[in-house]
Amino acid sequence: MERTLPEVPGVEHRFVNAGGLRTHVAEAGSGPPLLLVHGWPQHWWMWRELIGPLAESHRVICPDLRGFGWTAAPPGGYDPEVFAMDLIALLDALRIEEPVDLAGHDWGGWTGFVLCLRHPERIRRFLALNIYHPFIRPTPRGFLGLWRFWYQWVLGLPGIGPGVMRRSAAAQPILRWVGSRQAPWSEQELQTYTDQFREPERAQATTLLYRHTVLRLSPAVIRGLYRRLTMDAPTLLLFGSADHVQDERLLPGFERNAPNMTLELVQGSGHFIVEEEPELVLECARELFA
Repeated sequence: MERTLPEVPGVEHRFVNAGGLRTHVAEAGSGPPLLLVHGWPQHWWMWRELIGPLAESHRVICPDLRGFGWTAAPPGGYDPEVFAMDLIALLDALRIEEPVDLAGHDWGGWTGFVLCLRHPERIRRFLALNIYHPFIRPTPRGFLGLWRFWYQWVLGLPGIGPGVMRRSAAAQPILRWVGSRQAPWSEQELQTYTDQFREPERAQATTLLYRHTVLRLSPAVIRGLYRRLTMDAPTLLLFGSADHVQDERLLPGFERNAPNMTLELVQGSGHFIVEEEPELVLECARELFA
């Protein structure tokens, strides 16, 4: 049974062929382009409280990443470097040539950093939300905190990972762990996200993403994959300090790689900061993208 798209006033939906990937895009407003990129386990709908206000001054573009929401879920490519290439292909398909403003949460935030590093000419300003920056340096504290990422190993296991994602009740302890003890979603809102993983190819997409993370991406980042690169885009890293998984104390030390980035901690907010603190995120976005 085909899932129904949630309704958000003023939002129009379309499907775009972006470099061969059938990509779902939710759009609203007109003006300078503003790209909003979701994280796991969400999709475009996570921006529902911000789309309307931001559309008063911008053309707001909310794509679903490959394997999420209503974008196609091919059998491979679940790597933020590929996500970034998908988004460049989307901008090309939409004939957006000028630099765009960008906000990204979780995997959308990591993909945003990749875009700033690999395609700096396409990004004007960047709002990163509850995601480590890619310049993290290994420390004893960091290694001691690796156990907090246990869920990534579970989700990356063949058979087990997709099974967990297909069963909403089994996935809920992981979602509570990643976020905060008080989930920001009602049961109906949670179902809006988890229903996508009843489709086997989307459950498998999560497994492939986290298998890539634990076996390739994380070791490469620890070895310094991005530490020789710099990014110039004016950036705000807004980070909820009650994030269970990511430790705010590992965030400082980016200045050499990102001299135009500012870190702002939000006390009491958990990982899903856009839905926990929408008014604050909106205020920061308006100020940054003015």
